Amino acid sequence: MARYRYLRELGASLFAYCVVLTVSLWLINHGMVEDGSWKTVISLAPMLPGIFIAISVLRQLRRVDELQRKIQLEAFSLAFAGTALITFSYGFLENVGYPKLTMFAVWPLMSTLWIIGGVISHRRYR
Repeated sequence: MARYRYLRELGASLFAYCVVLTVSLWLINHGMVEDGSWKTVISLAPMLPGIFIAISVLRQLRRVDELQRKIQLEAFSLAFAGTALITFSYGFLENVGYPKLTMFAVWPLMSTLWIIGGVISHRRYR
C-alpha cells in the first residue's frame, strides 16, 4: 500500500513538474516575459514541483524497512561519491581544452549512479 502511495505522490509531482516546465519554457521562448526578475522567477518555477519530488522520495525512505534504507544509503553514497569524482575530473579536463558541460549533465549522471548503486546493493543483500 505504501508503494502505491509513493507512486501516486511521485507521479503527481512529476506531472506537475512537466506541466510547469512546459509552460515556463513556452513563456520564455515566446517572449511573453520581459527581461528582469520575472524572467528569473518563471525560469525557476519548475523547481517548486521539483521540491515535491524530493519530498516524496524522502517520505518513501521513511516508510521502508531498515534493509531498504541501508540499500538506498549505499546507493546514494555511490551516487554522491561517483558524481563528485566524475564532475571534478571533468572540470580539470575543461582546463586543458575539453568542452564545457552544462550543469544539466549532473543530475542524469547522479541518477544513473544511484540506480547502479541500488542494483549492486540489492544484489548484495539478496
